[in-house]
Amino acid sequence: MKPIQRPVRRALLVVHVAVSVSWLGLTLGLLTLGTTAYTTRDSSLTEAAYRAMKVFGDWLLAPVALTTLVSGLVLALGTPWGLARHRWVWIKFWLTVITAGATIFSLRPEIDRAAAAGVPDSSLLAAPSVATAAYLFMTAISVLKPWGLTRRGRRLRASSASPVRRNRVDVGSSRPTA
Repeated sequence: MKPIQRPVRRALLVVHVAVSVSWLGLTLGLLTLGTTAYTTRDSSLTEAAYRAMKVFGDWLLAPVALTTLVSGLVLALGTPWGLARHRWVWIKFWLTVITAGATIFSLRPEIDRAAAAGVPDSSLLAAPSVATAAYLFMTAISVLKPWGLTRRGRRLRASSASPVRRNRVDVGSSRPTA
């Protein structure tokens, strides 16, 4: 992919961070509503919490998850970070794919079932808890950028480095080194 121009990259970075943080906040909201629905003894509050979760699930979960995934992918492919050059980018990409898929294909249908039934459901505590931990982990690796280059990243860096002089003489020896 062609490198992204600086103003476009910066705008896309703002979008990516804002949507990613929104996904984290949305998940925390779902966790709060799920906890309320599961722990209350008031059935009308349980139903209201699940209906609120359904509104978030129907209107926000898929667009936020997909915008996060697409904006991150465009940033990775259009900047020197690359998609498979740095371990933290590669891990973050796959965690985003997995959590977006789980959100769209598992969490949303589970919210729909709970809203229809109106009965406490422990899976709506577990799923947002795991998702929140995953998003916090992805946030941490985005800030800390741990682990260095992937094998592909090392190979690309080595191939772009200036050629090493061959047959130079090692100090203390009259033999050329390779």
